[in-house]
Amino acid sequence: MDFLNVGPGYSMNIGKPRIAVIGLGYVGLPLAIAFAKHFPVVGFDIDMQRIAQLQKGFDRTLEVDEAELQKTSLFLTHDIQDLKDQEVLIVTVPTPVIGSKPDLEPLRKASILLGSILKKGQIVVFESTVYPGVTENICGPLLEEHSGLQSGKGFFLGYSPERMNPGDRHHGVEKIIKVVAGQTPKVAEFLRTLYGTITGGKIFVAASIAVAEAAKVIENAQRDINVAFVNEVSLVMGRLDISMHDVLEAASTKWNFLPFQPGFVGGHCIGVDPYYLASCAEQVGMTPKVILSGRAVNEAMGKEIAALIRNRWEESSPKKTAHGPLPRILVLGLTFKENIPDLRNTKVIDFIHALKDSFQIDVHDAFADPQEAHALYGIQLVSTLQPDLPYDMVIGAVAHKPYGALRVEDMQRLLMPEGFIADIKGMWRHSLRFGPFSYWTL
Repeated sequence: MDFLNVGPGYSMNIGKPRIAVIGLGYVGLPLAIAFAKHFPVVGFDIDMQRIAQLQKGFDRTLEVDEAELQKTSLFLTHDIQDLKDQEVLIVTVPTPVIGSKPDLEPLRKASILLGSILKKGQIVVFESTVYPGVTENICGPLLEEHSGLQSGKGFFLGYSPERMNPGDRHHGVEKIIKVVAGQTPKVAEFLRTLYGTITGGKIFVAASIAVAEAAKVIENAQRDINVAFVNEVSLVMGRLDISMHDVLEAASTKWNFLPFQPGFVGGHCIGVDPYYLASCAEQVGMTPKVILSGRAVNEAMGKEIAALIRNRWEESSPKKTAHGPLPRILVLGLTFKENIPDLRNTKVIDFIHALKDSFQIDVHDAFADPQEAHALYGIQLVSTLQPDLPYDMVIGAVAHKPYGALRVEDMQRLLMPEGFIADIKGMWRHSLRFGPFSYWTL
């Protein structure tokens, strides 16, 4: 049996280490399932309802299907005591923001909880997105305080930033290059071997935990800035009555043009991570400019796109509305991106709020949970695309596959004869653009 000495007096079984994954959301569940194909794995979550659903084969995130849940050897629990004998503890709890400030409370609570059961020789690996220094300077001391063990001697820290893209089956955890870092070279080597088992050896060992933390937080911040540029240009094009989607189609024929698309930028990664990077900059006495300017553009897109649509409606719409004093509109899509049920930090809600004084608004989402939509945003989703009365306007806000498949006859059922289509994502440019309706696209 192959063992690796991770510290003075402690060794880790490379062949069959016992693993626990703490937090079974979009990141943790697929990771736990992947590890369970090779190792004994315990999946832990404080949400008892979540555990019960998973035990019945239902994953509300839609990242793992029922068949995969039924055949996995993963042991599911909400009892922290079930983690005591696991050698590797992997933390995948969320790291949100409050306003524009990092909220490390879930990470602190997870560290305190693990500290209560931590044993000598265990490795604690964090995957949550943070700014440099959080793992060693915040989580490590909390683990020390609540375990009575010393970091780097009694237990060991690791970091492997998550790179999950919700709804993307082409870039799942088993198909990407995984970055790992360890508190010591031996821990880093162990993590290279461990994670390499599920990625087919596609591993990059970062120079330090802080380097790995920094690499993760700039990945999404960079994307946020690139999308912000496209978004700002799209607002200029909108005022010139030029479709940004048409412009991008032409520009992307150049070999080195970056194919970013305009729209709402929310969610729990791109819409959050720049604030972690900005907070880090402020802690070292620097006022970030580029990072926060990109976020400011993207945060404002809901109001800006609403203004463009309202102006176009006023220019081209008939004076008579389908019903009542205000025009009736149907917004298609509420989640933060296409083809997933995730409603966290969706910027579609900003867009809806910007229109609610001028229109009667119904919202439909092909993937979102109606109860969650109501709990988070007070929105009662309509359950069908078979309205009793036709709408004055249909707005394509999220490019869910079922919406992209809508054709002229579908819109004729949804819209008044002189109805208006606002296509934010450009998903109907080639199917409905020249149909019997007024059409606008970003």
